[in-house]
Amino acid sequence: MQTTTTYQKIASYEAKKGEFDTCLLLYSGGLDTSVMLKWIQEEYECDVITLTFDIGQTVDDLEAIKQKALSLGAKDAIICDAKKEFADNVLAQAIKANADYQGGYALSTCLGRVIISEFAVKVAHEKGCQVIAHGCTGKGNDQVRFDTYITTLDANLKIVAPVREWGMGRAEEIAYAQARGIPVKQSAAKPYSYDENMWGNACEGGELEQVEKTANLKDMLLWCNVLEETPNEKATVTISFEAGVPTALDGTPMPLYEIIASMNKLGAEHGVGVFQTIEDRLIGFKVREVYENPGATILIAAHKKLEYLVSTRQENELKPFMDQKWAYMTYAAQWHEPTMHHIHAYINDQNQKVTGDVTVELYKGNVTVVALDSPYSLFDHDLMTSMTKDTVFNQNASTGFIELHGLAQKTANKTYKYKETDYGS
Repeated sequence: MQTTTTYQKIASYEAKKGEFDTCLLLYSGGLDTSVMLKWIQEEYECDVITLTFDIGQTVDDLEAIKQKALSLGAKDAIICDAKKEFADNVLAQAIKANADYQGGYALSTCLGRVIISEFAVKVAHEKGCQVIAHGCTGKGNDQVRFDTYITTLDANLKIVAPVREWGMGRAEEIAYAQARGIPVKQSAAKPYSYDENMWGNACEGGELEQVEKTANLKDMLLWCNVLEETPNEKATVTISFEAGVPTALDGTPMPLYEIIASMNKLGAEHGVGVFQTIEDRLIGFKVREVYENPGATILIAAHKKLEYLVSTRQENELKPFMDQKWAYMTYAAQWHEPTMHHIHAYINDQNQKVTGDVTVELYKGNVTVVALDSPYSLFDHDLMTSMTKDTVFNQNASTGFIELHGLAQKTANKTYKYKETDYGS
């Protein structure tokens, strides 16, 4: 296959043929990167080392992926276990920031790109690779994340993104793979593309590209039960937090990545965390995707309620604004932007008191927080109760507060009487 003549390399970080002899390919074993592995060897006449990550995905057979890469001509095939670092260094921040982009997407793919880029740069240094290649399209967000993060971490590294160069669509890639004897999961009957890690699974393609069509979730979902197949009994779990980070389930301490995995399994059984989104991409158009993030949905719901319990009204007013800014910057490939450093400083400080136990119920896709306990709780029974005689709340002070609270409103209404037409028709 020849490079299309319409693509011109204009960025200084794009690698050119003849400038390097070894390329590190971020390899998932799926359609794009499998086709790419063969294509880079032929087009750029270079050696290719593949790098595959274990960041908690459940459907990948990592050893099979490694053998597949070697069978397609890879000089070496590296498997990197980054589950602990991903959970502790990246997903802990996501929980503290109540990760949510545009209504239900817990930013699994975006966050995965942060840890993948960091480890890829390290491996490139160790293996003497001058170039890192990825399987992102010219229309997606991930090209922005990988290109930006890799070149931010090492400005001397170059990038190859063959999908931008060859201009093949998914159907053409499938045909190319079949012609070259490259095994792939996709077919014309089930043309979905997935990106999975421990924080969630993203699905695109197929009928999702036609927004007027109903998504066939039963065929599409890899993790979660559809609601009609979920249990008819509730599940209950108590999650312990320390400084905003989950540390135990039902009193049993465990590493964060194990907590996430456990919540994924339980949440998926009950159909929790399935979201269909109409999403604004960085490039400037909208897409429809289906996300499965059961563990993230449970942990964030629990964290958010605990955060409400220990925070003042002013804190609870400001925090969602900071969370949304965090989410949009994460989505927009700005993890290493100085502003994000400052946002993390605020979020980490605010979460110092987000400690305690949260009990949640799972049922038919819903997560309900049913009990909370924290040494920093601002819930004072003596202040809030009106059912006992010896309350510590001075009700005599209420009318003075009310009079002052309503003063500006009363004054304004004396000077100008609003008519019904002032509010529009």
